[in-house]
Amino acid sequence: MDEEYDIIVLGTGLTECVLSGLLSVGGKKVLHMDENEYYGGDSASLNLTQIFQKFRKHQGPPASLGRDRDWAIDLIPKFLMANGDLTNMLVHTDVTRYLEFKQIAGSYVYRDGKIAKVPASEMEAVRSPLMGMFEKRRMKKFFEFVGNYRPEDSTTHQGLNLVVDSMAKVYEKFGLERGTQDFIGHAMALYLDDTYINKPAKEAYERILLYLNSVQRYGGKTCFLYPLYGLGELPQGFARLAAIYGSTYMLNKKIDGVVYENGVAVGVRSGDEVAKAKKIIGDPSYFPDKVKKVGTVIRAICILTHPIPNTDSLDSVQIIIPQNQVGRQHDIYIASVSSAHNVCAKDHWLAIVSTIVETDNPHVEIQAGLNLLGAIFDKFIEVKDILEPISDGCKDHVYVSKSYDATSHFETTTEDVRDIYERVEGRPLALDAKDKRLTVEEEQAQFCS
Repeated sequence: MDEEYDIIVLGTGLTECVLSGLLSVGGKKVLHMDENEYYGGDSASLNLTQIFQKFRKHQGPPASLGRDRDWAIDLIPKFLMANGDLTNMLVHTDVTRYLEFKQIAGSYVYRDGKIAKVPASEMEAVRSPLMGMFEKRRMKKFFEFVGNYRPEDSTTHQGLNLVVDSMAKVYEKFGLERGTQDFIGHAMALYLDDTYINKPAKEAYERILLYLNSVQRYGGKTCFLYPLYGLGELPQGFARLAAIYGSTYMLNKKIDGVVYENGVAVGVRSGDEVAKAKKIIGDPSYFPDKVKKVGTVIRAICILTHPIPNTDSLDSVQIIIPQNQVGRQHDIYIASVSSAHNVCAKDHWLAIVSTIVETDNPHVEIQAGLNLLGAIFDKFIEVKDILEPISDGCKDHVYVSKSYDATSHFETTTEDVRDIYERVEGRPLALDAKDKRLTVEEEQAQFCS
């Protein structure tokens, strides 16, 4: 390990592995280290023994749940937007060759004590119980506006300036009811709370457009994709890419700290060994003195022996409970997958209920979500701080990523990837033109050599 690298990456969460892959493809010599024995960090997928070891050190899994290898239990509830930034990064780097995806079968929203499917087509919108006939007409006009809007063409603006006008003004323009606003803002634009309503509408418009384009990209069930064998496959895919391009990986490696000279990081120490590097990237767990708490998230990982009730027995769903529907300041999310995704034993489902903590009783705050699941075979609850770096790392050359938030997708994660990449490399990440990629044959020869 006593050699010099361009960059050392600490932690194998998705953010770190994406950066490692992108930097390696760009010609950087990268050393990637993690104290865990598995890939993924906080975005890992664990087998039965690992999940019980994490949450109940002195209790093993019951025999009725079957074999370890049948389970890959996610620690966070996230899906990929079909037309989102992470999907584009996967395609750009050819990491898609290592992964297989399924579309999430249904997206639901909670309203007036019941859940209803988020329409994925005009026909579903006509049949939806979420709106009355006249409201459906108003919403149709709103979506026609979103689809036709061109920032450079004032004839498509209908008197609105999305750079200046608030989303509240847009809703008012089309006469949309509060329940419809909840549905659009939380189930489509995927906002965590209602603070967006009084801000300029441009970002909300872009989020809604991303949702609509993602629904259309792969056939119109939902806007979400999910990798077979769990989210942990994503960091492993980027890790393999990095390894093929010369990066070195060390799992289960003790990390004793960063080495500094004149206030600037120059390497990482592990026992008596020091690996030198010009720059260090890592997740917040390795830099407790360089991060601040910006919130807390609670996640309940639930094992079910049945599909979630009232979801047409679908093999995978997302359910969003908008904040106003349950008197909260933040939405509650439910992400559910099943044996169809090779993440649990046959006739089992996994569901993760999560939200931002608002009180001293976080377990009570997710009860509205747990109530929708029916009988729960077992559950594991984690309350975790959301951390962000205090500084940008440009002075000491230590670049710290953000914790995974409570959103149901990876768009905020890829924003963090882009931000760190630009600070490390001094230029924006460009995905429009591919660098030279190895062919499958070249890659196999390199990987197996």
